Parts: sequence; structure tokens; C-alpha cells
Amino acid sequence: MTHKSVLRIDASARKNGSSTRAMTDALIDQIAPETLTVRDVADGLPFVTEDWVGANFADEADRSEGQKATLNLSDTLVDEIIAADTIVIGVPIYNFGIPAALKAWIDMVARARKTFQYTANGPEGLLNGKKAYILVASGGTEVGSELDFATGYLRHVLGFIGIHDVTFISADQQMMKGETAVSDALQQIAAA
Repeated sequence: MTHKSVLRIDASARKNGSSTRAMTDALIDQIAPETLTVRDVADGLPFVTEDWVGANFADEADRSEGQKATLNLSDTLVDEIIAADTIVIGVPIYNFGIPAALKAWIDMVARARKTFQYTANGPEGLLNGKKAYILVASGGTEVGSELDFATGYLRHVLGFIGIHDVTFISADQQMMKGETAVSDALQQIAAA
């Protein structure tokens, strides 16, 4: 698969010394996209509010100027994910799950009539044909264990919006494995 247009999502609160940011840097260097859009959600995103829900469920043609303004950032985030053929997400596991900032991004891009639709057979993702790489780091949580609520959720929500080709690369249990966890992940990236 070619990676012409990549959307990079960083979710680590750490700007320096972040394992996920180092892993994401390495993967971006490896796949060398023609265009790269970077979205650092750790800088903060708004949460869904009552006004946002009302604007989102209003018919697009009938939205007021205020409703359009309320959805402006969400529309931008949706446009970014639609434009990308590859999505790269660096995600630390915080307290067994994803950071709140990444959940806020998901809430802004998982939108009916934009990234999924309801059909007679249930919801259907609209972002088919895309590839996602999820670069995961944790201090103690073993990726794939019953305590890992991050990776299963991310696989599910990406599939919900139509992204089924998802590769996970992890540097987990760093408090036990030390630097070996990151170096092993970087070797997996180099082989990707």
C-alpha cells in the first residue's frame, strides 16, 4: 500500500521523552508520505456538548451560523481523516485506556452522515480503503491483556467508521521491560 497522504495523531501529554512520539517519528520516516498532516490532540480538544450534539444532528442545509461555528473544528478534523489514505496514531495507555484528548478527537470524527451512516442493516463505516497504524506505549499494562482497554476500543471504533486495516505496534510494560520495549517496537517499525 502506498502512503501518499498521512494523518498523524499524537496523544501523549509528554512532548519530550515520549515513547509514542519517538515511535511515530520512526514510522513516518519509514513510510515517507508525500503529504503529512499533524494533529497533536494533547494540545487539547473540546468535548462534545449539548450545543454540539444539536448542531450535529440538525440537517446540514438547515444549520444556523451558530451551529456551523460549533461544528467548525469537528468538520476540519473529519476533513483531515477523509483526505488521508493512512492514519498513524501514537497512543499511550493511561490508566488502562486511551487519553481523554484522544477520546475527544474520536468523538469529533465519528459522525453520522460523515464517517459512518445508519442503514437498514445497522451502522456502516464510510472511510473504507484506509490503513491505520496504532503505536502504543504503556508503563505497566500488557497490550492485548484483559487490562488493556485501549487497543480493543481503538480497533472497534476505527472499524465502526470503516477503517479495518489496522496494525498495532507496541512498546508495552516499559516499567518492567525498560528500553527493550521501545527498541523492540522500533525494530518492528523498521521491518514495516
